[in-house]
Amino acid sequence: MPYVWNSEPHGVSQDITLSLWPHRSLPRRGFAAFLLITFALITLPLFAVLGSAVLWGLLPFLMAAVGAIWWALEHSYRTARLSEVLTISPDELHLVRTNPRGDTQEWDCNRYWAKVEIHPNGGPVEHYITLKGAGREVEIGAFLSEGERKALFGELTDAISPPAIGR
Repeated sequence: MPYVWNSEPHGVSQDITLSLWPHRSLPRRGFAAFLLITFALITLPLFAVLGSAVLWGLLPFLMAAVGAIWWALEHSYRTARLSEVLTISPDELHLVRTNPRGDTQEWDCNRYWAKVEIHPNGGPVEHYITLKGAGREVEIGAFLSEGERKALFGELTDAISPPAIGR
């Protein structure tokens, strides 16, 4: 799953951190291999027209196709530089979203008043998850798959519920 829970001891209390990121189905090594194979397969038919004027007529278009594939995949990597980190302390929730361009958005809320909601439909995606508190409602994990959002909803509900007071 493209999210992980971490528990970090912080003095007497314990903070819980949830880190989320978009799924990467094509790692960088796969990106390079795919581009190399695509280049080889596109240039293979050019061997039949070596030494003729047809080669110079086809070559710019084939290289433009390889360049367009590289640009599209690189653009996909740039837009996937997105992350969300939710820190749950005994008294407070703190969400930091780092957007693909590097700018950050932050949200804080008292843990007691925080509420996790799931919207089965009507949101930008199915089973849209939001955190509500401090007069605002913010999304979390919209880039996850539907099944991952369903699982995350249950885990978030359990994690945000107030800790049991020991006797």
